[in-house]
Amino acid sequence: MSRGMVAFLIGTLGFIAYIAVVVVLGDYVIGHHWTIQLIYYVVAGMIWVVPAKKLIIWGAGSSTP
Repeated sequence: MSRGMVAFLIGTLGFIAYIAVVVVLGDYVIGHHWTIQLIYYVVAGMIWVVPAKKLIIWGAGSSTP
Protein backbone atom coordinates (compact mmCIF):
# COMPACT_ATOMS: atom_id res chain seq x y z
CA MET A 1 0.00 0.00 0.00
CA SER A 2 1.42 3.39 -0.95
CA ARG A 3 2.12 6.21 1.46
CA GLY A 4 -0.58 8.28 -0.18
CA MET A 5 -3.23 5.64 0.43
CA VAL A 6 -2.12 5.14 4.04
CA ALA A 7 -2.20 8.92 4.60
CA PHE A 8 -5.67 9.07 3.04
CA LEU A 9 -7.01 6.32 5.31
CA ILE A 10 -5.41 7.76 8.45
CA GLY A 11 -6.61 11.24 7.54
CA THR A 12 -10.16 10.15 6.85
CA LEU A 13 -10.52 8.07 10.00
CA GLY A 14 -8.74 10.68 12.09
CA PHE A 15 -10.91 13.50 10.78
CA ILE A 16 -14.10 11.53 11.51
CA ALA A 17 -12.87 10.86 15.06
CA TYR A 18 -11.91 14.52 15.45
CA ILE A 19 -15.36 15.66 14.35
CA ALA A 20 -17.00 13.29 16.84
CA VAL A 21 -14.86 14.64 19.70
CA VAL A 22 -15.52 18.26 18.73
CA VAL A 23 -19.28 17.64 18.59
CA VAL A 24 -19.34 15.87 21.97
CA LEU A 25 -17.25 18.60 23.62
CA GLY A 26 -19.34 21.23 21.88
CA ASP A 27 -22.36 20.04 23.87
CA TYR A 28 -20.61 21.28 27.01
CA VAL A 29 -19.97 24.70 25.49
CA ILE A 30 -23.60 25.32 24.57
CA GLY A 31 -25.21 27.56 27.15
CA HIS A 32 -22.01 29.39 28.07
CA HIS A 33 -21.33 32.99 27.13
CA TRP A 34 -21.13 33.57 23.38
CA THR A 35 -17.46 34.57 23.57
CA ILE A 36 -16.54 31.20 25.07
CA GLN A 37 -18.50 29.48 22.31
CA LEU A 38 -16.79 31.62 19.67
CA ILE A 39 -13.32 30.83 21.02
CA TYR A 40 -14.11 27.10 21.20
CA TYR A 41 -15.45 26.85 17.67
CA VAL A 42 -12.68 28.98 16.15
CA VAL A 43 -9.99 26.90 17.86
CA ALA A 44 -11.76 23.60 17.06
CA GLY A 45 -12.20 24.71 13.47
CA MET A 46 -8.54 25.49 12.97
CA ILE A 47 -6.57 23.08 15.17
CA TRP A 48 -6.96 20.13 12.79
CA VAL A 49 -4.84 21.96 10.20
CA VAL A 50 -1.51 21.22 11.94
CA PRO A 51 -1.76 17.40 11.97
CA ALA A 52 -3.39 17.40 8.52
CA LYS A 53 -0.48 19.41 7.08
CA LYS A 54 2.06 17.00 8.58
CA LEU A 55 0.11 14.01 7.27
CA ILE A 56 -0.12 15.50 3.78
CA ILE A 57 3.59 16.22 3.71
CA TRP A 58 4.37 12.70 4.90
CA GLY A 59 1.95 11.12 2.42
CA ALA A 60 3.40 13.08 -0.49
CA GLY A 61 6.93 12.04 0.41
CA SER A 62 8.90 9.35 -1.29
CA SER A 63 7.92 5.79 -0.40
CA THR A 64 11.39 4.47 -1.20
CA PRO A 65 14.24 4.96 1.29
